[in-house]
Amino acid sequence: MSEPADRPEPAGIGLAPGAGSGATATGRPDHYKWVALSNTSLGMFMATVDSSIVIISMPAIFRGIHLDPFAPGNISYLLWMIMGYLLVTAVLVVTLGRLGDIVGRVRMYNLGFVVFTLASVALSFDPFLGGSGALWLIGWRVVQALGGSMLMANSAAIITDAFPAHQRGMALGINQISALSGQFIGLVLGGLLSAWDWRAVFWVNLPVGILGTIWAYRSLRETSARQKSRIDWWGNLTFALGLGALLVSITYGIQPYAGHTMGWTSPKVLAGLIGGSVLLAAFCVIESRVEQPMFHLALFRNRAFAAGNAASLLASVARGGLQFMLIIWLQGIWLPLHGYDYADAPLWAGIFLLPLTAGFLVAGPLCGWLSDRHGVRFFTTGGLLLFSASFVGLLLLPITFPYWAFALLIMANGMGSGMFSAPNTSAIMSSVPVTHRGAASGMRSTFQNSGMSLSIGIFFSLLIVGLANRLPAALSSGLQAQGVPAATAQHAASLPPVSTVFSAFLGINPVQTLLGPSGVLDTLPAHNRAVLTGKSFFPNLISAPFHHGLLIVFATATAMGLLAATASLLRGTPGLTPEQEG
Repeated sequence: MSEPADRPEPAGIGLAPGAGSGATATGRPDHYKWVALSNTSLGMFMATVDSSIVIISMPAIFRGIHLDPFAPGNISYLLWMIMGYLLVTAVLVVTLGRLGDIVGRVRMYNLGFVVFTLASVALSFDPFLGGSGALWLIGWRVVQALGGSMLMANSAAIITDAFPAHQRGMALGINQISALSGQFIGLVLGGLLSAWDWRAVFWVNLPVGILGTIWAYRSLRETSARQKSRIDWWGNLTFALGLGALLVSITYGIQPYAGHTMGWTSPKVLAGLIGGSVLLAAFCVIESRVEQPMFHLALFRNRAFAAGNAASLLASVARGGLQFMLIIWLQGIWLPLHGYDYADAPLWAGIFLLPLTAGFLVAGPLCGWLSDRHGVRFFTTGGLLLFSASFVGLLLLPITFPYWAFALLIMANGMGSGMFSAPNTSAIMSSVPVTHRGAASGMRSTFQNSGMSLSIGIFFSLLIVGLANRLPAALSSGLQAQGVPAATAQHAASLPPVSTVFSAFLGINPVQTLLGPSGVLDTLPAHNRAVLTGKSFFPNLISAPFHHGLLIVFATATAMGLLAATASLLRGTPGLTPEQEG
C-alpha cells in the first residue's frame, strides 16, 4: 500500500550519507543546506531579474543603439529581445538538468554562474548600432540564457538533495519566491537603471554574478552520487529542435504576415509547428527505446509527477499572460488617464504591480512550510482556485478601475500562485528517484518556461483578434475627428494592432507611432496635435476595443486555472515504482 497522495518521500531516500538529514556523520548540525538554499536562491533571483529587466528597459535600449523597433522589418528584433531568453531556457533546461545528473549538479550550476556573468559583461559593451547592435544583444542574450538555464535546471535538484523531506516545501518555496520576486523587481529596477544608462541594466548583474560565482565554487558540494551514463544525443537533439521549432513558430505567429494581422497562416510558421510536433513525437519514441535516455518517460506513470507538471504548465500559461496583459492595461490606458507620461509608464507599471509580488512573497514560504506538515493537495488545489477566482474578479473590473480593487485582486492572484508553487514543486521533486532529480527539475522548468512562451503567443493572439474586430473603426473615426485626412486615418487604422500594442508596452505614445511616419502631425493645428498626442485621446479611443480583448484573455486564463486545479486535485501517490527506483 503506497503512502498518502500528498505526502513527500521519507527523508534521505537515495541520498549520499548525511545529505538532506540536517546533520553530519558525527552528529553535529550541518548548516550546508542553508548555504545551498541561500546560493541557489541568489542564482534564481539573478536569472529571473534579467528576464524582466530587459523587457521594461527596451525603449532605452533601442534609443541607445539608434534603432526604431517599429520601422519596417524591425519588429523581429523587438520580439526576439522579449522571447529569445524564454525560448532558450525552455529548450535547454532538461538537457542541462540531465547533464547535472551525469557530471554533477553543483558543477553545472557553478558553470551557469560563470556563463551568465560573462554574457552580462558582453551585453554591456555592445560595440554596434542599428540592426547589428540588436543582433549583438540578441546573440549574447542567448548565451546569457544558457547560463540561466544551468542555474534553473539544477537549483531545485540541489535543494532537494540538501533538505530532508519535512523541510523541502519550505526550502523550495523560498527558492521560488526569489525567482518570482526577481521577475517583478526587474520591472522596477529596469525602469530606474534605464533612465540613467541602458547599459546599467546589464552592469547590475556583475557584482551579483561575481559574488555568487565565488561563493558557489567555495561553498557548494555534491551531496548525491553521480550517475554514470552516456549522453543521449538523439534524444537531446530531437527535443531541442522540436520544442525550439514550436516556440520559434509561436514567436513569428504573432507577427503580421502578408496583409494579415498575425502570421499563423505563414508557411514558415505552419512548417515549424508541424515539424516541431513531429520531432517531439520522435523524441518520445527514441526515449522509450534507448538504453540510457535523456529523460525517463516512465516518470510520467507516477501521477504525482505527471499531474504536478500538468498543473504547473497550465498555471504558467495563465500566469505568463497575466503579466503582459496587466502591463499593457496599465501603460496603455490606466496610467495615462491618471496623468502619467507615456515615457514614465513602464516604471510606474512595475510599482503598481507590486501587490502581485507581495501576495506571492507572503503565501509562498508560509504554504511551503505548512505543506511540509499537512500535505500538499489542499494548498496546490486551493491556491489554483484562488488564482482562478482572481481572474474572474479582473473580468468584472471596469477599464478605468479603482486602484484598491485592482491591488486586492492581483494580490489574491499572487497569493494563489504562492500557495500552489512551492508545495507543487516539492511534490514533483519528491516523487522521483534521486538519480533523476536533475532531469526532473529540468523538465519542471521546461513546463514552466514553455508555459510562459505559450502564454505570450496565446494571449497576444487573443488580444489582437479582439482589437482587430473593433479598433480600426474607432481609430479611423477618432483620427478624422481631429483633422487627420481620411486616407491617412484609414491607413493608420488598417495597420496591424500588434504595433499599437507594443507601443503601449514600450511606453511610447501610440499615436506618434501610427502617424509619425506620414508627417501629418506637423501639418495639424496646434490644438488638434496636442489632443492627439495627449494623455487621454488614445486611452479613451482604445478602451472599449481593449476591454473586449481583455475579457477574452481573462476568461481563457480562468479556464486554464480551473483545468490546472483539476489536474492538481487528481495527483496520485509520490511513491516510486520498482522500475523508477531501478
